[in-house]
Amino acid sequence: MNGPALFSILDLAAAQTAGDPPAYVQFLPLVAMAVIFYFLILRPQMRRQKDHQAKLGTIKKGDQVVTAGGLIAKVLKVDETTVDLEIAPGVKVRAVKSTLGDIVPPGGTPVAND
Repeated sequence: MNGPALFSILDLAAAQTAGDPPAYVQFLPLVAMAVIFYFLILRPQMRRQKDHQAKLGTIKKGDQVVTAGGLIAKVLKVDETTVDLEIAPGVKVRAVKSTLGDIVPPGGTPVAND
């Protein structure tokens, strides 16, 4: 009596595992989401950050820059991590270099309606 019951339990276990997909299939959606997250969000952000750092490395005395607060200022002195800016005649401030947003081209930006 012990023999046939043992075979029926083994047959039942084999039947249940034969129809189940492999364990790695359950993780494929998570891996796919991670790959999509990397290519759509992380990689472009890293590229923008790298471009911004390269742009900050080219700042020199006399350039006009836009600060993170939206002020347009003239660069007076460039240090390793800071810049001295003139935001108005006689008004000088020191800003952290990484907070500068952009370098304004000479003559300003062209008007879109011209």
